[in-house]
Amino acid sequence: MRLATFKSKKCRAFTLAEVLAAMLLLAIVIPAAVEALHIASLAGEVAVRKGVAARIADRILDEYVVMTNWNNGVQSGTAREGVLDFHWTLTSQAWPPDAMQLLTAEVTYQAQGRDYSVKLSTLANELTQPGQPPQPTSTMSLRH
Repeated sequence: MRLATFKSKKCRAFTLAEVLAAMLLLAIVIPAAVEALHIASLAGEVAVRKGVAARIADRILDEYVVMTNWNNGVQSGTAREGVLDFHWTLTSQAWPPDAMQLLTAEVTYQAQGRDYSVKLSTLANELTQPGQPPQPTSTMSLRH
């Protein structure tokens, strides 16, 4: 029968300096990763709501062009999509190069406590009746 003999093995472990270095690295990486996730979440939420706001602005412009009642000054309202409210404003101003109106629909919305907005514009001819195609216009110049 042999007696079990224990050879002296070196115990391997982390030193205090290695543990502190690892904790320092995690103290730097974890807040940066959490902030990156927060920014990604905000970007996704803003992108989804911007798409909805653009659809609402497009719908408002379509309705008011067809109804031809954009000469009533500034008009505004609220559109509800699901549980979210989107506030919109429709403005009309003369388009000097032609006898047309520049219609601008601005839709504002919130995402994570911040306000954002989407603006869509179109030109409308006051002489166009609903259901008829717009009349061709002369050349237009855009100024920056």
